[in-house]
Amino acid sequence: MRFRVRKTAHVFERVGLAMAGAACGLFVGAYVGSAIAPLTTQGFLLLMMLLGFVGFYLGIDTPQLPFDDAHSAIDAAELLSAAGTLCATLTALASVAIIVLRLEPHILWSWFALFGWIAGVAMQIVGGTKARTRKQG
Repeated sequence: MRFRVRKTAHVFERVGLAMAGAACGLFVGAYVGSAIAPLTTQGFLLLMMLLGFVGFYLGIDTPQLPFDDAHSAIDAAELLSAAGTLCATLTALASVAIIVLRLEPHILWSWFALFGWIAGVAMQIVGGTKARTRKQG
């Protein structure tokens, strides 16, 4: 019984983090879509939210290497996931600030936000997938 409760709590936590990622994707999509006319579509917003959902579900709370293996090498999956989380959330924070403060930065900032978001969630997805598929020893 106790194992099932812990497992359920873990799933709730991961789904909550994934929803936070989807919300971040929505903010980045809203900012980028408002600045780059061809990206002002519902499909673009849904894609950004889906990337955030998957990235934050896989990329946060990755299984770490056991301590006996940790001294010999850097945990690339953990580092990639952490860097991706920082990049994605920083991009989302900047996007929210631009929307809320009604700023109108140069169009290059919009492209920077788009590529920063994609790079961040890609790092989360790759790092999280790598951490979950490696051989547990």
